[in-house]
Amino acid sequence: MNEEFIMTITKDMTIEKVVTEYPETMMVFMKHGLHCVGCHVSAFESVEDGAMAHGINVDALVDDLNKVISSRKQ
Repeated sequence: MNEEFIMTITKDMTIEKVVTEYPETMMVFMKHGLHCVGCHVSAFESVEDGAMAHGINVDALVDDLNKVISSRKQ
């Protein structure tokens, strides 16, 4: 059985980890105004830290990120 494991994205994950594991989330970050997904800071900045630094609602961002990856489960 070759079933892919989909983890839940949390606000304490680094931006780089999220984008590396789930490239389709890049557009969600951009839509929310977090354009630094390719920035060197994304390697150690959490989703929450990035959202707070840019005045973005972190809960809405995490919800949208998880909606995008949930389509992989189907």
